Amino acid sequence: MGRHVQTLLLSLTGAGLLHTALLTDTYLRYVRAGLRPMLITSGVVLLLLGLAAAATRGGRRPASHDGHGQAHGHGQPHGHGQAHGNGHRHAQGGGHAHDHTATPRIAWLLFLPALSLLFYAPPPLGAYTAARANGKPVAVRTGFAPLPATSPLPLTLTDFTRRVQQDHSHAVRGRTVRLTGFVTPAGEDDGWYLTRIVFSCCAADSQTVKVRVYGTEAPPADTWLEVTGTWHPRGTLGTRTAEAALDVMDVHPVAQPVNAYTDDLPLTPS
Repeated sequence: MGRHVQTLLLSLTGAGLLHTALLTDTYLRYVRAGLRPMLITSGVVLLLLGLAAAATRGGRRPASHDGHGQAHGHGQPHGHGQAHGNGHRHAQGGGHAHDHTATPRIAWLLFLPALSLLFYAPPPLGAYTAARANGKPVAVRTGFAPLPATSPLPLTLTDFTRRVQQDHSHAVRGRTVRLTGFVTPAGEDDGWYLTRIVFSCCAADSQTVKVRVYGTEAPPADTWLEVTGTWHPRGTLGTRTAEAALDVMDVHPVAQPVNAYTDDLPLTPS
């Protein structure tokens, strides 16, 4: 790839990273929020490298060399130092120093991801991904604090699942809880799941947390909802046999959170 093309690619990639991480929230579709400083740093470094390469190339002057490689006044290099029209410069002494100035056509595809950072936002992960992903394993907890008396009680999908399957005090029995997530069709009996996709680091390692919902027809896939209800009794509460499921009392749409790839409580009450 020609030097000017490499310089342009570096600059575009750096500008795209800075645009995505500084001016928009699109970076949250790629990585966790905590990695934003690294994206900004990478963008600055790539942009500076591109600008430095452009400045160096712009200030470079043709050099004249003594000896066998000296260029003569008639414009032709001497002897074995002759440059051929096929883009290869042959070095003195039989060695070959190849200067491949032609850019392979396939190399231009490298510009697509760089330009996409500037002009194209990928669609968010949603029901299609969640329906085909493995469920996120819920970490084991040995002790649970008492639940507050608030009703309905806001919980994350992870906390609700953990209380259902690990809390031997059965604190969620009969409690009205409020969960927030998006709709993923269950694929059987027209059922559905309230779902969150969680990034451990980036989109490549995303995992899914699901709570089965009973008592209402499935809304459209990818709809963000706040669902109020009580634990649907299936299995033995406080053990792995208990299903993380909810009998619905109330459902209403909510706006998708800015950082949709965590399993956090909403920042403000609905």
